[in-house]
Amino acid sequence: MKMKKTGRSPSTDAVHAGQQEPRPEGAIVTPIYQTANYLLRGEDYHDIGYIRLSTTPNHRVLGKRIAALEGTEAALVLASGMAAISGSLLTVLSSGDHVLVQDTLYGGTASFLQQDLPRFRIEHSVIDPQDPSSWAAQLRPTTRAMYVETLTNPLVQVADLEAVVAFAREHGLVTLIDNTFASPVNFRPAEIGFDLVLESCTKYMNGHSDIVAGSVAGRADLVRRVKVLHDHLGGSLDPHAAFLLERGLKTLSVRVRQQNASAGRLAVLLEAHPAVSVVHYPGLESHAHHARAARLFDGFGGMMSFELAGGVDAAEAFIAALTIPTVAASLGGPESLVVRPAAAIHAGMSAEERAKAGIRDALIRFSTGLEGTDDLAADLNRALASLPRAVAGSTA
Repeated sequence: MKMKKTGRSPSTDAVHAGQQEPRPEGAIVTPIYQTANYLLRGEDYHDIGYIRLSTTPNHRVLGKRIAALEGTEAALVLASGMAAISGSLLTVLSSGDHVLVQDTLYGGTASFLQQDLPRFRIEHSVIDPQDPSSWAAQLRPTTRAMYVETLTNPLVQVADLEAVVAFAREHGLVTLIDNTFASPVNFRPAEIGFDLVLESCTKYMNGHSDIVAGSVAGRADLVRRVKVLHDHLGGSLDPHAAFLLERGLKTLSVRVRQQNASAGRLAVLLEAHPAVSVVHYPGLESHAHHARAARLFDGFGGMMSFELAGGVDAAEAFIAALTIPTVAASLGGPESLVVRPAAAIHAGMSAEERAKAGIRDALIRFSTGLEGTDDLAADLNRALASLPRAVAGSTA
């Protein structure tokens, strides 16, 4: 694992960065500060001790810890990943502004761009993240920012992230990136120049499928502006959820490394199976963006997607035959999760929109959990072997 600019590994920062000194009453673990307000000490309004202002000790410890993990000047925790995304976009964009966004985005982000921002007279244009030569044609005098994701959902594609930073600097744009699928263990976007790094802490950062939270990390001036906006919008994280997030962060590195290793083995297994027609995983040499991912990332993540030769019928039969993964959306928890995106997380898109995005009806998305890799491999093999020959599409 690479060392960060702090000189410490993510494993160390995940446990210790930002901890209170002196420790209150000698407590090793940050207590839950379940008090709405604090004594006034003449602070600026936005620094007053108050839960809605995200200034409790639980918030402050998390902000420092996440900033250390991301390698940024500052960080802020919020009530959800969408609070982080929407608040950050509303911070850097004003009425009449324009933003460039990559062509495949998380559904909540896409809906916010399409349904909510137009009411503020904020427009967006979609760019091909693999073709930097085409981006200039989408620029307008009102373009203020670029927004991308480290790994796309569900095809785990990798944009030309270095080109995004270079293009944005050339044209004076703020860069925002959703790093949820990678987490700061596998990739720290600020190290290559991104201005704001957003995480849905619901996923890998917390890692236990029991809270909803988000974070914004980056330049101190921008994070401060996001905080001021959220002080008005009220997107604050409850202190008890903050306590659980801090607890989850302590095992972030060991969890993600295990999920990296397990997903890598399972992807190789699936790619070699005759009933599987394609596997999307950046750790595979067959992945179109493998070389880029290998250069930028410390690990390839726990997310993959794949298709069976037998199409939708085979996909449904395969999912029904699994005994360990749970059929559910979301990702990054200890439980392996499996879902067919066209029937669930991308069901809101039209068939034409899904086809354009490369999300075929038979596609299966798999979030690798913390179960034994051998157990998961055996379960996948058993489910594949259970498929009737006609459904599996095997020519063997």
